[in-house]
Amino acid sequence: MPARYGGFETAVEEIGRRLVAAGHEVTVYCRGERHGDEYLGMRLVYLPAIEKKVAETLSHTGFSVLHAFREKIGRDGADVALVFNAANAPLLPVLRTLRIPVATHVDGLEWKRTKWSGAGQRYYRAAEALAVRWSDALIADARGIQDYYRERFGAESVFIAYGAPILERPDVAKLTEAGYAPGEYHLVVARFEPENHVHLAIEGYRRSSATRPLVVVGSAPYADEYTARLKALAGDDPRITFLGGVWDQDLLDSLYAGALSYVHGHSVGGTNPSLLRAMGAGAPVLAYDVNFNREVLGEDAGRFFGDAASLAAEIEAAEADPGRAADRGAAARKRAAERYVWDDVAAAYERLCADLAARRLTRKALRRR
Repeated sequence: MPARYGGFETAVEEIGRRLVAAGHEVTVYCRGERHGDEYLGMRLVYLPAIEKKVAETLSHTGFSVLHAFREKIGRDGADVALVFNAANAPLLPVLRTLRIPVATHVDGLEWKRTKWSGAGQRYYRAAEALAVRWSDALIADARGIQDYYRERFGAESVFIAYGAPILERPDVAKLTEAGYAPGEYHLVVARFEPENHVHLAIEGYRRSSATRPLVVVGSAPYADEYTARLKALAGDDPRITFLGGVWDQDLLDSLYAGALSYVHGHSVGGTNPSLLRAMGAGAPVLAYDVNFNREVLGEDAGRFFGDAASLAAEIEAAEADPGRAADRGAAARKRAAERYVWDDVAAAYERLCADLAARRLTRKALRRR
């Protein structure tokens, strides 16, 4: 906190601040740079983590669970724990020993991510099963994730999506300072991982006859090889610019809002916050054709591609008819404003927590929802 990287951070900030406003006490376990002991009414507890890809998340959660254990022994402690990421499932029995009800947000299909091949992939698949076994409730942010857990494990989950920030007026001055003009560039915003198909975005763009530049925002820890591959694919094409990570949220929102097209290649993460932010900014979306993206966009708020050739055609179509692209962006903003509302999301989390705290939520009850 404050959130600046990743969907979970944003979700915790947006949900947590609203739970505080509703009169609840919220503790958030954090790692990394300190920003004080309180933020938007939430209590922040900073704990260390082992800074290695295979251990960072689980080690930090281990320290967090130990802290929660000490607090539960020393005083009343937490009424409910919200755990984000099924990878943390091996530590859930500690919370259950403390009689703290647990809802696990299972995230997307993490085992499909290339960075978790081999042992990491096996771990994630095992962790999914443990999350089903040891959570009092599962949270899915997409219907496709619900279907997966129902079909693979026979487990029901509570569907709670993310919210979308709605941007009515982009900060044109921010764009100008960065050297861009509204409607004069194509945009990619993604963590550099193969399943986000940044390589396909670059390949498709290079195959097109586009005259407007492609702006690529993003980076990733532990992804040097893939980053090098992307730079090689771009070659010396003067139309392609890599901005790296953009931590100025106002600038990032302005980049979304000013894009002639936003190329969204994410494929395994359920409802993706980057897609929702682009929709809320009114960006015309070209999305990789998977069920999660079709679920979020519907049939009228975006266009879809499955390979470099189809993406090239969509990019050329956007340049040939910017008005039609802008109409899709307006439809996307309207859909986001109607379907992905943070107040509604926070209210759903509050209901879930109340049910868990009252011990009313059972798997049988979930199946009736």
